[in-house]
Amino acid sequence: MNNHTLVARLLLICLVVPCLCPAQFMDQFDQGATEGWDYYTGDGVAKVEFVPGDGVARMRVDATQDKQNVWWAIIKRDVSDSLDLDKLKDPSHELRVEARIRLSVAPRRVNFMINTQRTTDFHEQLREFDIPDTDWHTISMTTTDLDAVSGDSLFVQLGATDWGHDSYHVDLDYYRADIVDVSTAGPDKGEPLVYHPPLPELGAFSHHLEVAHDAVIHADFPDVNFHDWRIGAQPAEARVLTVNANQSAVLRWDFEGYKNAKADGAGLLELTTHSVAKGGNYIGAYGEDLGIEFGKVRIFEIMGGDPDWDQRTVTYQTFAQGSGRTETINGQTTFDTELTVTAGGKTFITLSRPVMQRLLDGQTRGLIIRPLGAIAASIYDSDDASEGNAPTLHFNTKR
Repeated sequence: MNNHTLVARLLLICLVVPCLCPAQFMDQFDQGATEGWDYYTGDGVAKVEFVPGDGVARMRVDATQDKQNVWWAIIKRDVSDSLDLDKLKDPSHELRVEARIRLSVAPRRVNFMINTQRTTDFHEQLREFDIPDTDWHTISMTTTDLDAVSGDSLFVQLGATDWGHDSYHVDLDYYRADIVDVSTAGPDKGEPLVYHPPLPELGAFSHHLEVAHDAVIHADFPDVNFHDWRIGAQPAEARVLTVNANQSAVLRWDFEGYKNAKADGAGLLELTTHSVAKGGNYIGAYGEDLGIEFGKVRIFEIMGGDPDWDQRTVTYQTFAQGSGRTETINGQTTFDTELTVTAGGKTFITLSRPVMQRLLDGQTRGLIIRPLGAIAASIYDSDDASEGNAPTLHFNTKR
């Protein structure tokens, strides 16, 4: 083989298999150092360190003192000196970041974020990744219409958000960043998820499944069943699920007819408001960035406890079957949202494709709704006499 043939083949390999080409920026953390990386936490009172190990760097988060579980932790680095930002003038070129990571607990989401010193919309170049287990995973994200020019400081990030009230870590085998031609770069690795995607029309879904069992459980009365929870009296009585500081709503669906089905995209959870009582000057107490997080409800995945609880008998104690909250509920919220305050109004909550798949598979045994802030929110129970107000899942499947 002559030299010209060899060079041609190498160039072809780099075009077809970009991952074999030298990275424009690469940190393999094999020198026992994390120099050049900054690390921060925000909102809550979690603490973060980014420490070197034996060929692996570890983002270590201590959230044991964070009462509200409204924290974020990131590592961040300026990579502009390693990249030719002039290439981004060509609309076919974008920035791709990639990392090989391992989590201390799963399932949990992490995120990539890309920004510059001029960025104002910090969600535009942000993608989340649902990591299903504690094995090593390679994930990558390619930007769309990245606004970065020569002379900018271009920052790459990896973040963890609202994982719970414990200590956690994310191990990194490497982190790389490249400006790539999207026409030849191939697909991203993993499943980049848009943060708070736009809501589709209900007509886009083939399946509309009402909840099979829904109930209130109360931490202060762990042995009491609250299936008869109501507002008002006959004939104007309303059967509701009320969420407040000590009370949660649990929801379970019957997926017997969907065995071996594969979730086709994200789903929607539909809730119907009966009434919402809330207030409080959180911004005055905590500042705007943290204060705006409150006055909402949070949706969590149920991962343990009794998989077949019955709404007529379930209590706080029987629901958990003696397990702690860490074993029963995924500590990372699936979604935080303000409920529609209008009586009879609808709130639609996105459930990502991985969450929908865990529900279909039975790995996630249902959903639990908890308060975020001093709020008393009532949604209609499936046993209410009104039609069309039961908690409902809308989703698509493929075989």
